[in-house]
Amino acid sequence: MSAQKILIADDEPNIVISLEFLLKREGFDVSVARDGQETLDAIRRDRPQLVLLDVMMPKKSGYDVCQEVRGDSSISDTKILMLTAKGRELDVAKGLAMGADDYMTKPFSTKELVLKVRELLGSVNPGSGP
Repeated sequence: MSAQKILIADDEPNIVISLEFLLKREGFDVSVARDGQETLDAIRRDRPQLVLLDVMMPKKSGYDVCQEVRGDSSISDTKILMLTAKGRELDVAKGLAMGADDYMTKPFSTKELVLKVRELLGSVNPGSGP
């Protein structure tokens, strides 16, 4: 079976570099987008199973991207894990209301992130669960 595709959508180079390294090491096929429009283009082109989506990005926010993905039936089943630097309940609630599957607040531990990614992707793979 081929590696599951994950798209990292974030405009902070340090975060992108560490997430890309971590997820490749875990055996995922990783690609990167640095703004909201690039993220939508990459989702439509590459069809990743999961997008790690930063809320604050140039051109289109993570909320806008999330809403567009959920409104487009050809890509609406893409899993979305929102990344937010703000731990405010309002941001989390808004992200989930827009259709995100889950969220993590920066800074997060790499171990936590990998567990969350595996949990979200586990529900995509029939037969890989209890």
